[in-house]
Amino acid sequence: MGLQAHFNTFHNKIKLSREDEAYKKARERDNSITADVKEEFKDAGYPVIDDFLTGSHGNNTAIHPLSGDLDIDRTLVIDDDQAPENPLDPKKKTLSVLEDRGFKNAKIKMSCVTADYASDNVHIDYPIYKKSGDSYSLAIGKNNSDEKNREWSPSDPKGLKSWVKDQSVHAAPAEKKHDQYRRLVRYLKRWRDFKFSDPVLSKVYSIGLTVMAKECFVSDLDSEGFPSDLSALSQTVSQILDNEYFTCVDVDADRYKVQVALPVSPYRDIFDGSSADTGTQFRNRLKKMLSKLEEAEGLDDVRKQCQIMNELFGDDFPVPDAPKTPDGKAAKTFSSAGAVGTSQGA
Repeated sequence: MGLQAHFNTFHNKIKLSREDEAYKKARERDNSITADVKEEFKDAGYPVIDDFLTGSHGNNTAIHPLSGDLDIDRTLVIDDDQAPENPLDPKKKTLSVLEDRGFKNAKIKMSCVTADYASDNVHIDYPIYKKSGDSYSLAIGKNNSDEKNREWSPSDPKGLKSWVKDQSVHAAPAEKKHDQYRRLVRYLKRWRDFKFSDPVLSKVYSIGLTVMAKECFVSDLDSEGFPSDLSALSQTVSQILDNEYFTCVDVDADRYKVQVALPVSPYRDIFDGSSADTGTQFRNRLKKMLSKLEEAEGLDDVRKQCQIMNELFGDDFPVPDAPKTPDGKAAKTFSSAGAVGTSQGA
């Protein structure tokens, strides 16, 4: 069995669909709360005209979280002609619904209303937009923000989803290349969850990884369309490090900040306000990851390659048992000195 088969097993284990049994409670919470918020908005005079998933489930890049916390990112849209002048009004209505349902820590953040359903390990984000024609504006402001610190800010939530899902940037076979891209995003998310700890863990945003991987994606498919995810991941991480995402802010201390611009309106820095601790750890761990990936590419022993992947991604990446000798004992394995590094294709 080649390395790619083990990557496939790993991917199937970590990927999470909205329809999966593991997501059932989160899906039920989403449907129920969304219905209540819609009713509240309707009574307030600005009915919801559209709602859709954003985040990992909207982009089809969700994974089973190591923390156990499942995310709901549900965008709510109201008509511009009916929207209140104060963007906090619908956010406060949403907060009221969540509090009435027993959420103790529901709060209004600048860009969304958020809450945790601790008993079900569910984390909820509700960004609220108004729509005029094809243009969207996001409700910005915290609970007590004054007029200077709240606004309806131009944004493009559907444009971001379309950008992530766009296959036209790939040469044929575009669908297979896009599938590989989505797998790489999931690998990077699991690597982040496995290798980082708070407070930096929560600051290496999933959308940042998704955008960086898309902008720097290097596919690796053979002439028959069979993938090498090891090679694709190695080349993509190398491109991420070679890009200008990381800026040195202290040469003597080798400290960095990370900046990644949203590819659609409002084109803001995804990591705006993040510390040099975040940027430095992020860059250093990417460099260590690349070194491990290149080490694996230089091996022709699949088991040793899997051991390296297990070190990067955790125990969900399978390591095959050592081969047995005729007496039933595990055989000793030796590295192939001087072997040309190629990944196992299929």
